[in-house]
Amino acid sequence: MRQDEVPQDEGIAEGLVEVTYAVDDDGHYTQVGSAGWEPKNISNHQAWEEIVKKVEAVRAEVEAGRVSPLAFHMARNQMEAGLLASYMGLFRWQVRRHLKPAVFARLESELLERYAAMLRTTVAALGDINLAPEMKIPGSRGGA
Repeated sequence: MRQDEVPQDEGIAEGLVEVTYAVDDDGHYTQVGSAGWEPKNISNHQAWEEIVKKVEAVRAEVEAGRVSPLAFHMARNQMEAGLLASYMGLFRWQVRRHLKPAVFARLESELLERYAAMLRTTVAALGDINLAPEMKIPGSRGGA
């Protein structure tokens, strides 16, 4: 693709510029900024729609009392138990155990603070998913 043909379709990047490579007038590859490309924007938007659906499904599980609020925050951050465990310095089985509502309710404040910091939320929002901000699809005007 030539330098002047690099797509500039605004989308999920929300004003950020992605570096791509294109051929300049001398036939050499050079870095060119791109605001986005419509097919890529569409596929990214569809992927985010699926993520939001999963988060909402986990929200329903939390509200039904089948899993702890930790599961909701993990879904929002696209984390599985193994990944969160490695970041927290815990064993995977410990995180899975904390996904049980009764166990989560008894967690010590220090551990809740560590979880909240890792999941970029507050301890209050960690325990009450209704305090978590609405999840939005990047590049969208409104909520998901």
